[in-house]
Amino acid sequence: MGKVISLVNQKGGVGKTTTSINLSASLAVLGKKVLLIDLDPQGNTTTGIGIDKGDIDKSIYDVLTDKCSITEAIINTRYKRLSLLPATINLAGIDLEFLEKSKEAGFSKGKQLKIKLDPIKDQYDFIIIDCPPSLGLITTNALTASNSVIIPVQCEFFALEGIMQLLNTIMMAQKNLNPSLDIEGVLLTMLDSRTKLGFEVVEDIRKYFKERVYNTIIPRLIRLTESPSHGKPIIAYDPKSKGTEAYLNLAKEVIERNGTTN
Repeated sequence: MGKVISLVNQKGGVGKTTTSINLSASLAVLGKKVLLIDLDPQGNTTTGIGIDKGDIDKSIYDVLTDKCSITEAIINTRYKRLSLLPATINLAGIDLEFLEKSKEAGFSKGKQLKIKLDPIKDQYDFIIIDCPPSLGLITTNALTASNSVIIPVQCEFFALEGIMQLLNTIMMAQKNLNPSLDIEGVLLTMLDSRTKLGFEVVEDIRKYFKERVYNTIIPRLIRLTESPSHGKPIIAYDPKSKGTEAYLNLAKEVIERNGTTN
């Protein structure tokens, strides 16, 4: 069965999109069939993987609003075993559309992504969902459709700020919409090895989340911030960089935690 994993944190700039792109690409390089879903209206995952938004005929918005089937909107990337369900700015209005439609009998505004995803999810080893930096209806749909979540946490002073709100949202989703939802792991990102503070944050996060924290830590690197502007994951942009090594190690951890082998 395909494993559906959402990357969630209501804080922006913590590495959700960078990780979505690079984890997906690394899983694909390691032999896994991967579907990457861009669920952020900004569409940064879409452009970061090398897709021109001007070339997109159908997107996740069209799927969620029944304008096309999910298979019609999925596109192949230039990377073997990696497909994308792209996003455009149209997605920004989906909350209001869902709230309006929820007046109709039988329409569940929190389950639309799950309904669309369930028939095709077993065609993939992993489905990675990049969520927007909010805890609104789009993220609720992702949590309902997912088996688990990865929480990227930036190695900075306010790292734990807002995490309790996020955990409460996850618990609410478990209680009301998706009882089997689990925390896949907590990923430490943007570690500046030159500062003592970064390592203190690492220690605090590990104390709090214990074995849920990945061994892999994503360093703060210029090459990692450059690669999306070139429409490439780091493994294609700079195969020998520390960023490539880090995301390959993360992908191996994800595979190992899920008990799958090539």
